[in-house]
Amino acid sequence: MAIPPARRLLRSGFESDWHWLGSRPCRWRRSLSIRCLDGGESCLVVDLGDAIDLAVNRQVRALGLALERARVRGVLEAVPTYRSLAIYYDPLTIDRNALGQRVGTLYDSLDDQDDQTPRIVEIPTVYGGKYGPDLEFVARHSGLSRDEVVRLHSEPLYHVYMLGFMAGFPYLGDLAEQLTVPRLSTPRLKVPAGSVGIGGRQTGIYPVESPGGWRIIGRTSIRLFDPSAEAPTLLLPGDKVRFVQREPHEYESEQRGRL
Repeated sequence: MAIPPARRLLRSGFESDWHWLGSRPCRWRRSLSIRCLDGGESCLVVDLGDAIDLAVNRQVRALGLALERARVRGVLEAVPTYRSLAIYYDPLTIDRNALGQRVGTLYDSLDDQDDQTPRIVEIPTVYGGKYGPDLEFVARHSGLSRDEVVRLHSEPLYHVYMLGFMAGFPYLGDLAEQLTVPRLSTPRLKVPAGSVGIGGRQTGIYPVESPGGWRIIGRTSIRLFDPSAEAPTLLLPGDKVRFVQREPHEYESEQRGRL
């Protein structure tokens, strides 16, 4: 009888360590679990949690760094998300079961020292007016003044959980709960590059002009994505971001300096 892919993984050497969670294999370590899911014939998704959580995201990133350092033959790319790591591989070089075993071994070898000291990046931001057309809506919806919204948004040091949606777009979690607002019912067709938006308990920055449904409260002159640069994206998962308020004339001067 053919063995389903998930059971083949269980029977390939993990019998004593792997347990079942629903129909999928999982392994417990500390307070977190790891689940290997099939992402296609050349992608293994390693799931470490089911919520936006800083501890989970740190483990995701640490596992990605450990995989990079291990230089596992056949692994092409590892992409971290909020709570999982998508590992793209060449199935002609390494099969899914062998990769799952290697990932399990690497995960067991992680320790707290795998979390590197983060970079702190300041993002100069002009709030409101034509640069932040939804600031007034956010203030009304939250029952706050405009200045209180700006203070609450610019006060925290945000963790970059992941990049996604488009090249260089940082997902910054743990936005102040008071600033949680619904997204636009109809997304804008064009959101200018550098726009600072709010989506649920997240905030982020549009690196290039694009459509978008987040509430736009400000804009920065900082370029987040440059495909010609050696490091095309300014921010990376694990970095820390602080928004620093600027006046409109300062933003406009910075923009002129870029031209």
